[in-house]
Amino acid sequence: MSGIGKGVATSSMGKVIQAHGYNVTVIKIDPYVNVDAGTMNPTEHGEVFVLESGLETDQDMGNYERFLDVILPPENYMTTGSVYRTVIEKERNLEYKGKCVQIIPHVTDEIIRRIKKAGEKTKADMVIIEIGGTTGDYENQLFTEAARQMNLKQPSDVLFVMLSFIPYPKKIGEMKTKPTQQAVRLLNAAGVQPDIIIARSENKIDNKRKEKIALFCNVAPEAVISAPDVESIYDVPLNFEKDNLSKILFDKLGIKNYNKKTDFNGWEKFTAKVHGAKKRIKIGVVGKYFQTGACVLSDSYISVIEALKHASYNNDLVPETDWIDAENFEKNKRKIDILRQYDGIIVPGGFGSRGVEGIISAIRFARENKIPYLGLCYGMQLMVVEYARNVVGLKNAHTAEIKPRAKYKIIDLMEKQKAKLRQGIYGATMRLGAYPCKIKKNTIAREVYGKEKISERHRHRYEVNGKYVKLLEEAGMIFSGVSPDNQLMEIAELSTVEHPFMLGSQFHPEFTSSPLQPSPLFDGFVKAIKNSVDGK
Repeated sequence: MSGIGKGVATSSMGKVIQAHGYNVTVIKIDPYVNVDAGTMNPTEHGEVFVLESGLETDQDMGNYERFLDVILPPENYMTTGSVYRTVIEKERNLEYKGKCVQIIPHVTDEIIRRIKKAGEKTKADMVIIEIGGTTGDYENQLFTEAARQMNLKQPSDVLFVMLSFIPYPKKIGEMKTKPTQQAVRLLNAAGVQPDIIIARSENKIDNKRKEKIALFCNVAPEAVISAPDVESIYDVPLNFEKDNLSKILFDKLGIKNYNKKTDFNGWEKFTAKVHGAKKRIKIGVVGKYFQTGACVLSDSYISVIEALKHASYNNDLVPETDWIDAENFEKNKRKIDILRQYDGIIVPGGFGSRGVEGIISAIRFARENKIPYLGLCYGMQLMVVEYARNVVGLKNAHTAEIKPRAKYKIIDLMEKQKAKLRQGIYGATMRLGAYPCKIKKNTIAREVYGKEKISERHRHRYEVNGKYVKLLEEAGMIFSGVSPDNQLMEIAELSTVEHPFMLGSQFHPEFTSSPLQPSPLFDGFVKAIKNSVDGK
């Protein structure tokens, strides 16, 4: 079933292998026909994670990078759509030399080629491939078949791990293994026998259940790994190691002389901080993808949530996050006073007009009430719009994304983008992936980054309109981060004399945060909150 933590389990398995000194890389296979994740609604599929290359991917790629502290190339992500597009392009270019192009072997060969290429490019000792979807899905049979073929040709180099949910009906009073037995039968019908079963459950799997799963699923009892619910996902690699997952993996792959000592490189210290932190801070996240429940919210903004955790735990704080629908402030302006209870406010990225006036009102409230504020992409753009309206005095200031005919288009498209759109070209009009930024001296941004030149990942189309930069600066706004040619405004902030921490970034700093290397901007935001709370 979906939502039981395949991405975390995959990342944790990679972390365990990495802790034994091996270079490991991870591939995500998404079985949908979309070429990439860029056009999908985050409330339906979760966050769109952007790689350094600019490829828009599934949120699990973010988990992989955070756990392994690596930068993954675009070769590590594939979808049904991207695979079929390549096969069709090859066919059109006569690369199949007149053959009848078929799913087997041509499409499965393309999948295998991509897997091998990802391993070669990253110079990995081991490659972990996560096949998305659910066992038995029609749409992922293609990838299961490719995996079967790899195992057939190289049985000593390929093993299968299945993640399965073990329900625990309270009224019955015992864990039920039948769904896992049925799932294994479905895999067997596709020609695949799992070597290891990771048993997800509310509680730890007991030996009796392990033995039952082993007997009916044709695996050794020690190859059934317990994966109970945890307080923090960062505990999972350590739990896997306690259950001897690495030994089972290496034994099954025939690796005899592996390094039996583990080095989690500070991971255990970080998890100790997670469990040791006591002081709580309240963060209000003001946005618009908030109508469909907290479980979806955690997926829609997973990188923001995790980056906030990384910074908070490393400052011995526990973040408590509330989701605030900006539309509430549009319907009843007096409701905005609820923001007074928060120690910090974040406005994350987004697109579209819904809730925009509510977000702008929240930004004004944070500015006027000296509440630490962090704006990410859209949150930075609307921070600039709010300042233009309420400080500079441009009452009709807006972003052209929402109001193309606004009198003062503080946020607008660049001329090159406009030219493409006039020609009906909508592709390649977004800034995607890593771009350089230079940071000015004597600014908050320079203090938190500690250097002049940085690189961060983007996912947006609109920019601060250069026509208004001078006017905004004269009124007190500081554009502390700019592109190397000084044309694009990357970071906007207010001086610490005016506000304890009021900063927005055009880029998404959450995409490069990890437990052992928190995002500098999130870290600066949390430190400002800590100073503010301590000073009360």
